Amino acid sequence: MVRAEWAIFEEDYWAINNVLEDLLKSSRASNVLLIDRTGQLISQIGPEVEFDLTSFASLCAADFEANYQLAKLIGENDFSTLFHQGAKDSMYLGKIAKGVVLVVLFNKSTTLGLVRLRVKRAVEELNVVIEKLFEKLEYRNEEYDQFDDNFTEEVEAEIDNLFAD
Repeated sequence: MVRAEWAIFEEDYWAINNVLEDLLKSSRASNVLLIDRTGQLISQIGPEVEFDLTSFASLCAADFEANYQLAKLIGENDFSTLFHQGAKDSMYLGKIAKGVVLVVLFNKSTTLGLVRLRVKRAVEELNVVIEKLFEKLEYRNEEYDQFDDNFTEEVEAEIDNLFAD
């Protein structure tokens, strides 16, 4: 399921951000982001960045999707992690439950090994939080998706009135 917009309860917001803050500190990364597969930024921890986060999140989601297709071509189900190394800065992306992607930006002040180790633990913790969040949202959506017959009839009548000649 792909969500176009997120509804996050306060306790889930804090649970997510606590994991991200711990990851930022323990990995010595420069920035940590959580995005969904549509490229929507869910959360960001770290100092303000000098680039457009919205565009960056969209490109990360596209990167993950492109690599998903590459994995299929070579017979893999998917790639659960991606790594891009630059001269000064690098990024490590990890797949989380429900198509959520964790993005860790880091520089030479840390190592890939440390980032990978800390991301593994963070992904496990975030999987639990995201799964519980989706359970709450599905329950909430079921609750609001059920309308009584009277409401449905009134809506249909109003739509007919709008398009009447």
